[in-house]
Amino acid sequence: MLQRKDVLGLRDMTREEILEILTVAQEMKKRIDHPELRTSELHHTSIVTLFYENSTRTKTSFALAGKYLGATVQDLGISTSSVNKGESLIDTGKTLDQMGVEIMIMRNSYTGAPHVLARNVNAHVINAGDGSNEHPTQALLDLYTILEYKKHFEGLKVAIIGDISHSRVARSNVFGLQKLGAEVVLAGPSTLLGSAQLLGVKTTSDIREAVKDADIVMGLRIQFERQKTTNFPGIGEYRDLFGINQEVLSYAKKDVLVMHPGPVNRGVELSGDVIDGQNSVINIQVKNGVAVRMAILKLLAKGGEA
Repeated sequence: MLQRKDVLGLRDMTREEILEILTVAQEMKKRIDHPELRTSELHHTSIVTLFYENSTRTKTSFALAGKYLGATVQDLGISTSSVNKGESLIDTGKTLDQMGVEIMIMRNSYTGAPHVLARNVNAHVINAGDGSNEHPTQALLDLYTILEYKKHFEGLKVAIIGDISHSRVARSNVFGLQKLGAEVVLAGPSTLLGSAQLLGVKTTSDIREAVKDADIVMGLRIQFERQKTTNFPGIGEYRDLFGINQEVLSYAKKDVLVMHPGPVNRGVELSGDVIDGQNSVINIQVKNGVAVRMAILKLLAKGGEA
């Protein structure tokens, strides 16, 4: 059972907890495709989203996940809230606590911000991305997508390519994939690998080496907003040396899954024919994100009971 107050990262989540979330997500996905199966089991649950950074997929999928379970979901519009009057994160959290909010879903540009919030509120806190640290629900939906297609993790080779040093998605995926028995290779420009070797996986700047015989190839967005210096000469050079196109993909297994957390810089990280190709499951990841987030909301609200 998911006997924890918060979901802050996959670094501290057990293999068993990960697999439980993925199992419950299987049931939740049926409710997305078949509205008649949706229930109001969380109709007494109040959820607030606090997004200090922009988001389309994560924020919307959490809102829909709560709605499909019958919960009340409210977005705290940061630009129109007391945050703009100087209210601290802790005081904002305590205010929401007093209003009876039971689950707070937070994205923040500062590493560790959701952890600070979680220590100071009674509500469950879900990390929707903190700085370059972790993005646990994105990794969980990635894991669910892999499981859905490959049926197992042991022995799979997963190549994650792109802006590794700034990617909270890459970090959470590494933690999760390692716990489930997959081999992970991180690839990108040497200037964007950062301290990736400290994660205990292979790193390389040769993307064909990374992709060779891969079961999964995951591209990552170049996060210009987190880069304080120019890490490569230009977009054209990045595309030519590190973009995933059909020629690069030919080094992988024929049944390779192509993934990306989105949004994709089309024609840069992935070519258009790869994004729209038969191996791509990028759009499926979006649907699976709703299912996984439904599973997490239900497990937290019900005290770990599936």
